[in-house]
Amino acid sequence: MPTVCTMSKKIDKAKKIFIKASGILSMSSAIGQGIHRRELYKMCNEGILEVIGRGLYRLTEYPLPSDIDLVTVGKLVPKGVVSLISALSFYDLTTQIPRFIYIAIPNKSRKPIIHYPPVKFFWFSEKQYKNGIKTISIDGHSLKIYDMEKTLVDCWRFRNKIGLDVALEALKTYFQLKKNKINKILEYAQICRVEKTLRPILETIING
Repeated sequence: MPTVCTMSKKIDKAKKIFIKASGILSMSSAIGQGIHRRELYKMCNEGILEVIGRGLYRLTEYPLPSDIDLVTVGKLVPKGVVSLISALSFYDLTTQIPRFIYIAIPNKSRKPIIHYPPVKFFWFSEKQYKNGIKTISIDGHSLKIYDMEKTLVDCWRFRNKIGLDVALEALKTYFQLKKNKINKILEYAQICRVEKTLRPILETIING
């Protein structure tokens, strides 16, 4: 049984680990960095931490991130990549307000259990998953998201699930913003096996 002094030192050490992580850690990540469960529970009881999601803790002296839902999913699903309508929204390529967080995961992954926020998972093959990932920061929290061009291709690939109108709107908005990385889009389209159907759409939008 740890003494009061020992526990105090452990809590101080745990706080430093949370601070290094910009105030938020999942239980598995905290344990992996040497924080014991009983320290997490004690810190919660003392108001040092609060639970902000299933197995997710926030140092109460830190403000909530500007997009807590994306950060929450990023912490709980380390291999998850923000995609489809959620990525479109991040890039201002859609007028849609996402009702879910759209997340891509490797095709052999188990479906993560997340009670909140509402998440829709999409399983990508290895090449389709790993191509186009970039890392962004939301208030110090790293998050994986597909770049604009990969997002457009994914939306076209899943147009029957997210809506053809959403995919077309995103493509048109992309070119209205004077983005013109056609070769990059077509490269992703080849990887995702939609070049044959997407190329004529691109030509119509560009020439129209």
